[in-house]
Amino acid sequence: MLLASLNPSTLTARDIPDAVTIDGAVLSRSDLVGAATSVAERVAGAERVAVLAKPTAATVLAVAGCLIAGVPFVPVPSDVGAAERRHMLTDSRAQAWLGPEPDEPDGLPHVPVRLHARSWHRYPEPAPEATAMVIYTSGTTGLPKGVLLSRRAIAADLDALAQAWQWTPDDVLVHGLPLFHVHGLVLGLLGSLRIGNRFVHTGRPTPQGYAQASADAGGSLFFGVPTVWSRVAGDASAAEALRRARLLVSGSAALPVPVFDRLSELTGHQPIERYGASESLITLSTRADGERRAGWVGLPVAGVQTRLLDDNGDPVPNDGETVGKLQVRGPMMFDGYLNRPEATAEAFGDDGWYRTGDVAVRDGDGMHRIVGRESVDLIKSGGYRIGAGEIETSLLGHPGVQEVAVVGLPDEDLGQRIVAYVVGSADLTADALIDHVAQELSIHKRPREVRMVDSLPRNAMGKVIKKQLLAEG
Repeated sequence: MLLASLNPSTLTARDIPDAVTIDGAVLSRSDLVGAATSVAERVAGAERVAVLAKPTAATVLAVAGCLIAGVPFVPVPSDVGAAERRHMLTDSRAQAWLGPEPDEPDGLPHVPVRLHARSWHRYPEPAPEATAMVIYTSGTTGLPKGVLLSRRAIAADLDALAQAWQWTPDDVLVHGLPLFHVHGLVLGLLGSLRIGNRFVHTGRPTPQGYAQASADAGGSLFFGVPTVWSRVAGDASAAEALRRARLLVSGSAALPVPVFDRLSELTGHQPIERYGASESLITLSTRADGERRAGWVGLPVAGVQTRLLDDNGDPVPNDGETVGKLQVRGPMMFDGYLNRPEATAEAFGDDGWYRTGDVAVRDGDGMHRIVGRESVDLIKSGGYRIGAGEIETSLLGHPGVQEVAVVGLPDEDLGQRIVAYVVGSADLTADALIDHVAQELSIHKRPREVRMVDSLPRNAMGKVIKKQLLAEG
């Protein structure tokens, strides 16, 4: 059963009065079962529904109700633009809004969630291969694509992470991340509902909120993106409060090495780093009982295989230096893009391996370090294949650098020249930053040009839009 902890037969053995705490509401496990089953009765038989995924109890019950009834749902960001929202609704053919009511319903009926309604009807467990949700990509290369995630894929990934992180019902998972992406929704919420641990959502992922959840709820497992952990690392008192935790987990982007080191110093915990995508869920992670190396995302989780290939499709050496195109396969892969057979075929290729579009290196122990996106982070300069991420990590280690993005711009002599866009202190000079990289890395990896900027262009997820930097040249 995907939502193992919501099986009614478990209630007599272990009801939990504060199974979910979110937006001022506290739901016991019996509340969750009864209210979510009531939601299931209202949507049973629907082909697909949309959920405006605000961090509320109504969203939690809407998602759980759909999974109980076997109705695929589409989590829609609460701050999505009108054009993208209409595309999601049209492309997915959602029949109604469930849960929180949107300001612009786009012609769809609204089915409210009644927080105090209860039903104890038993629904048969849907087939493992049935679609659980359609989650849309961020749309950085055109309109967002609908990623089809099956119940089997989600269950396999959560079980693999439970093993890697020693995640148990005794944990208290805390985060303040959005409930419309894999990190906050699948790992945070559905992971808790599968494993049976208590779940606390802080509304926003602030250092103060995390510290308070540590003190009040006994948080043991904390999720955050690098921006969150950077802010925690900058708040010594909040970081100190997280010493009580068991694991800090970072994902969705690379965690800067200085932040990793500062967290380790202030909290006493080296953070877990992991890697994945909407299409593959989480495929690589450091482990609770293993090595945690700053800048590296670890080993394949249970059931996952990886390979790194060069431009000719041949394996690259596992020397921790040679960059290759990362491909993965395992039981948590998506079932394709909704209404996009060509894109699905391109993603998987002829041999069934998922082409992540990322480039990475792997050492002799099987540890992986993500270099970046193949399209914008693999720089071919002077005959070398260079990962932008390694240079960014070096620059972020300079005390005057706050943010950085490295790209390869066309160059008649080198093919591409390394250019760094840097947000930093007023006294920074390009020569000082170039020398800093040259002293830490091979000389051919030094930026040929440094451009000081006030800010970097970012998308709604906070990721730098490097294609905009490339276009501006």
